Order: sequence, then C-alpha cells, then structure tokens
Amino acid sequence: MSKRRAGVVSVVLVNFRGADDTIECVRGLQALNWDSALLEIVIVENGSGDDSLTRLKQLGNDVTLVESTENLGFTGGCNLGVSKSTGEYVAFLNNDAKPHADWIKEAISTFATGSDIGAVASKVLDWDGVNVDFVDAAVTWYGMGYKPHAGEKDRGGWDNEKDVLFGTGAAMFMKAAIFEELGGFDDNFFMFYDDVDLGWRLNLLGYRFRFQPKSLAFHKHHASMNKFGNFREEYLLERNALYSLFKNLDDESLARVLPGALLLATRRAIGRGKLDSTSLDLRVPGDDNEPMMSVPKSTMAGVFAIDQLVELLPQMTAARTQVQKSRMRSDRDLSRLFGNIDEPAYPIESYLRGYDKIVESFNVLAVTTRRRILVITGDSVGEKMAGPAIRAWNIAKLLSGEHDVRLLSMTRAESLDDSFEVGVISHHRPSSVMAHEHWADVIIVQGHALALFPALEKSTKVIVVDIYDPLHLEQLEQGRGKVLDLWNKQVNDATEALNHQLLIGDFFMCASDRQRHFWLGQLAGLGRINAYTYSRDSELDSLIAVAPFGMSSTDPVKTSPAIRGVVPGIGIDDKVIVWGGGIYNWFDPGILIRAVADLSVTHPDVRLFFMGVKHPNPDVPEMEAVSEARVLAEQLGMTNKHVFFNESWVPYDERQNYLLEADLGVSTHFQHVETTFSFRTRILDYLWAGLPIVTTGGDSFGDLVEKEELGASIPERDQGALVAAIETYLYDTEAIDAARANVARVRQDFIWERAMAPLLEFCRQPLFAADKKMAAQGSGIQGRVSQLEPVRSTRHTGFRRDVDRVLYYFREGGASAVLERFKARQERKRES
Repeated sequence: MSKRRAGVVSVVLVNFRGADDTIECVRGLQALNWDSALLEIVIVENGSGDDSLTRLKQLGNDVTLVESTENLGFTGGCNLGVSKSTGEYVAFLNNDAKPHADWIKEAISTFATGSDIGAVASKVLDWDGVNVDFVDAAVTWYGMGYKPHAGEKDRGGWDNEKDVLFGTGAAMFMKAAIFEELGGFDDNFFMFYDDVDLGWRLNLLGYRFRFQPKSLAFHKHHASMNKFGNFREEYLLERNALYSLFKNLDDESLARVLPGALLLATRRAIGRGKLDSTSLDLRVPGDDNEPMMSVPKSTMAGVFAIDQLVELLPQMTAARTQVQKSRMRSDRDLSRLFGNIDEPAYPIESYLRGYDKIVESFNVLAVTTRRRILVITGDSVGEKMAGPAIRAWNIAKLLSGEHDVRLLSMTRAESLDDSFEVGVISHHRPSSVMAHEHWADVIIVQGHALALFPALEKSTKVIVVDIYDPLHLEQLEQGRGKVLDLWNKQVNDATEALNHQLLIGDFFMCASDRQRHFWLGQLAGLGRINAYTYSRDSELDSLIAVAPFGMSSTDPVKTSPAIRGVVPGIGIDDKVIVWGGGIYNWFDPGILIRAVADLSVTHPDVRLFFMGVKHPNPDVPEMEAVSEARVLAEQLGMTNKHVFFNESWVPYDERQNYLLEADLGVSTHFQHVETTFSFRTRILDYLWAGLPIVTTGGDSFGDLVEKEELGASIPERDQGALVAAIETYLYDTEAIDAARANVARVRQDFIWERAMAPLLEFCRQPLFAADKKMAAQGSGIQGRVSQLEPVRSTRHTGFRRDVDRVLYYFREGGASAVLERFKARQERKRES
C-alpha cells in the first residue's frame, strides 16, 4: 500500500466491458471544480476480455490503470483499485456515471464537519437529472437494502444533509484509513448490497455516513448488470441480503429475524416462479411417476442463495465474529437509520400473503427505537433529595417516555417511579458499573463518576456531562478560612476534575446562557472549540446546550398541612417567608434574619421558615453557615418566635405542602464569582408554587426576577432594601397580585419538558462529539487528556480514590469540612 497523500482524492472506477462509459467518466472527472494536483483517477480493468484495456491505455498518465485478468466483481475491483491508490480519501464512482462540477469539493467539505464522519454519500440522479437514483438509504428487516424515492421526480425536499446507513456504490466517498480499517468491501458479495454491508459496518464502528446532496452525480444505472442477466442478479440480491443480516445484526436481532428471512426467501422464490407448493402433497390428485419437473431460474435463484449461505457459513461466521467484536453502536442506536423495514418489495399476491403471516408470527418488526440510557448521580435518590438528585431523577423520568432508563446513585437509592430502574454503584467497587455501562447506549453523568469508574472513562458509548454546577467556583467559597495552600489545592483539584470531564464528554448541559458563555471559555482553553466542533455547527449547540433546572408541569396540590398551625409558633394567619433549601456558606442567611428582626417590630405576624437544615445525604456534614445562622437568630431573640429552622429535610414529594403555605420565597447570597455563574434551584420551587420572590441580584435568577417583575432583586448586604422588599411583597396586595401574575406567566418557561428539551432531542439522535475520533486517534485532545493521567491514576487506587474525588461530589453543604479533614491527613502523610 502506497503512503497516503494528504488532501488527495483517489477516484476508483471499475471497468467491465464499458470502455466508452469509462472514458466519458474520466473526461468528466478532469473537468471538475477541483485541483488536479489533488485528484488521482484509478481505473481497474476488471477482466473484460474485449478491447477495453487497449482503449483505456490511451488515457496515458492521466490515470492509474490497474489490470485484473479475471472479473473480480464490483467489490474485488474496488478493493484492488483502493490498494493501488494514494489519496487520503477514496471515492467510488460507477463508470457509467458523470459527476457534477462540485462533486468532490462538496463531499470533502462535508468531512470537515465532524471527525466521526467516515464516509459521504452523494446525491445521485438519473442521466438527465430528472428522476432520483439515490437520496436516502433503507434496509428491510430481511436484509435487502433499498433506495427510497428511487425513480421519483427530484424535488427540494431531498436537499438536506443527514446521516444514512449507507451510500450507493455509484457515487460515494470514504476516508481511506477507515476503508482499510473496515477491510474494504466484502469480496464474498461480488456485487449488490456490498455498499449496504460496508455502510452498515462503518456505522457499527461508530462512524457516520453523511448524505451530502450538494455532492451530485448522474447515473445511467445497471449498464454493467445488463451484461450478465436478470436471474444472476436475483440470485446475488437474495444471497447478499442474507449475508448482510447474518454479519451485521446483533445476537438478539438475528435470532428474531433470521428464521423469518429464510422462510420469506423461500416464499419469494416460489412466488416468482408461480409454482404450486402443494403439488407434491399426497392429497393432491395425480401420480408421481415423473422424476423431473420444470422449475424457473427465478425460483432457483432464491433456493441457491439459501444454500450458498449454508456453504459459506464458516466464512460468514468468522466475519460476523469480527463485526460483533468491534461494534461500538447497538442495533437500537442504528434503528433510526434502517428506515422503513416493513417493505415487502415484491408485488406478488401469494408472496404478500406469506409475508403477512411471517411478520405476524415471528414478530420481526419489533426493532425498537428506544435507546438504553444510563443516568448517574452522586447524590441519594429517594423521598429526600438535594438538587443534583432531583435533577437526575427528572432527567430519568422524562427520558423514560421514549427510552429504557436506569438511574444510578453512588450513595443510596430507592424507587419512586416504575417507569425507570434505579440502582446503586459503589466507588469502593468500580466494577459495579461495568454491567450498566455495557447495557447503555448513552451515559449521562454528574460530578466525578467519570474519574471514579474507569469503565465510564474508557467507554465507547456517547457521554453526556451535566455541568450545571460550576463546582470549582463553588470551592472558592467553600475554601475560605483554610490554609491558603489547602484552599488553592481544593480549587485546583476541582478545576482539574472538571477539565477531565470537559475533555471526555460528547455533549454538555449547563443551566443558563451566562453559564454557557463561561463554559465555552473553558472548553476553548482545553481545545474543544476547534475546526471539527465549529464546522459541525458554528453556534456549537451540538456541543453544549442550555438545559436549566426545571419544575413540574403539573400544578402543586396541597395534601396535608405543613407549617401553619403545625410548627409551634406559626399561626394560621401569620405571614410566612420560606427559605426553600439548605443553608450553605455562599449564602447570606444572616442579613435575612436581621431583616426579619427589624420587620417584626412593626409586623409581629412575620415568620421566616428555613425548610432544610440537615442534608438528605447523611455523609454531608453541617456547614458553618448553619451554626452561624442559629447563633444569630438566638442572639436576636428570633428563634422559634419569628425565625424557624426545620431540623430535617423536607421529602421531595411533600415540598409543595410547605411552599403553598408560604406568602413569599427568598434567597439571599453574597456577591462573588460563584454567585455570578450559579443557578439557584430553590427559586424554581417558588415559581412552581406561584410565590412572589425576593432575592439578591447578580446572578441569572436575580436578573430574571428584575426583568420579569417577579418580585424584587436587591443589592447584596443592603438590609434596608431587603426589609422594604419583604414588606412590599408580604403586605402590598397590588404588588403581590402583579408579581404572582408574572410568576404564572414565566414559570411555563421552566417546566422540565422545556428545560430538558435539548437533552431530549440529543438522545433521539445521539452523536459523538465532532472531535471525538480525533481524540481517540491520539491527536490534540487526547494529548491534553494524557496530561491528567498521572493524577487520575493515583485517584483510581487506594485512599484518594475512595474519598477525595467522591467527597467533591458531596458539595452541597459540608463538602468543604470533609475535604479539609482528608486533605489534612494527606499533608500529614507527606510530612511523615
């Protein structure tokens, strides 16, 4: 094999008794809008036995002429031509086709839109450019590939790029390295469905076959097959359909369809020959003295095809083993590319009756488009859940409507819904995730799962990373008060962990436009904003999308009293302010407690209720902000009079009882970089319950509250403004009504179905990142990943693996205290 020349396109033409067509095709290639220095024309003279070789030699040095002394078929001819080519790309063009001037240019441009694009299928029309030859690809459940819309008048509806299962061998392109990786066309096919098989195998390897209608060619169609005869064509079609099925379907699919495919091939053979299959039945009148009967070749084509599958079972089994061992995509994942599999193809009445019987009896149409999606969270899943688990649970719930979903917790889990599975994996036993990874088609991760579980880090499945929580910015606040070196180490470790995720993921979800801009900067710094990802779509929506925290589309319904008349000190007619989540160090509950103390002088009916003090994850200790808030409330004489702390955590399915008894939702925090890029999930609960909102400004929700007049957005540490805002939205009826009306309008933008729309759409057609193959092949990105290897390797074993990374995940409340404890131990170990 010659060394491949970058940028060069080698066009392979196979000639069999068609020198006139071949020469005309060469002249068309030489007139293309493509640099001749980057074009190599390879002609395989395929044992024509006529004057073709002599005539083709007259083309001189303009072509590379390869002689075969025997007819190798389309497959063997193409394989031989590629073996003599030198281009980075190989193109296959029927010798009875003519290319449009931009045929090559548009195809090569398409490769640049994703490193996972392994091949490009051209749009092919008839010779006059009127009727369709190829604009789409499909395959029946019994293995026969076909071209939907073939013979129809061309129209604009087929001028959109898309992924297809295969391209037509009449005009298509492939990266030469990938063609070699696939082993080329399967020579056992000779011709027909060889392009189906090649494209199928390419998709199974995780590459994409991209239909590019701007890469246009015109085809006379079947000029070569007319030299052989229809019965041989029928035989090849029948045989090669069975070959394709046997090689490429997974075990489950093959077991379901192969018996029906064999029966249908027999029924089709009998139907084509118009034979009476009851003629040898003892109950049919007539004798059996004549040992011979006339059987049409059309019938024998099907019979011989089945027998040849038997004959080649050893070769086909070896080929199947190789395909199945190297597959990176499941049949479920490819099912959208199969097209309409329920296509009988032959309008023969007896055959159609048999077709219906087989389809019904064998359930062969049960190819599911449901994918298997794995969702992994570090938080506890169950009745009491914090933000990450709530988000993961709702992601699983939404996706379960279209897919098979498993939700895994790295701590503990209990099922709240029968529509998806829940389970637990342990970082102490990394192998616990392996069966789940093998099961999945798409894996959605939060936190440090990629680093804790090598099977995920090395997975060949599509990886979605949920980065709605910029935890390295969070560590800037959690680390305050620590020794500077430890604080800096904590921030750096979190940054490194996030960079690791950003280098591995195929698709990312963040919580707001502001966050998206931030993450785009970090992705750019890591090299993920590159020619591959940008050429796929210049807005980069296929790499990172805004998918904020959401809320239920169902209005909350109160099921039992929760605060008023239940919590001692809070009466039925009191004005209740609710703090809807935990108390963490980056919040400022102190200013709120002091504001309530001030307000209680003139409004003795005001009550502040903190819904959650103890984190639902028992491994997360109480944060300093909680004790500081308790001390302050006690000092001001507010505890259990005007300020109340719920000592547990409100169960997820009961939170509406608390929210619906409140008059106002609040969130106060300090202004810093963490605030700027945060997403306050508790405010969504306020929107869900229809509450007016008072919040500190400076984050995305502060901007939303101000812009949409949902309540008040106040400056940080401005106690006077906070007191005024609370008073307005507790006691000013007109202001309250206006805020509630605006909340009712805005809340529709945040229901889970809308919030997760980008993820739902991605999972319908999951793709590897445009630069993922480049990373896998050891270029730019993989080099950056390898820079993290020394640190990751120490974290995959021993003490650090067991605690350091997993504790990062327990970031909501108390994570800093636990991290400090373990890091102090590490420092002592280093000093000893």
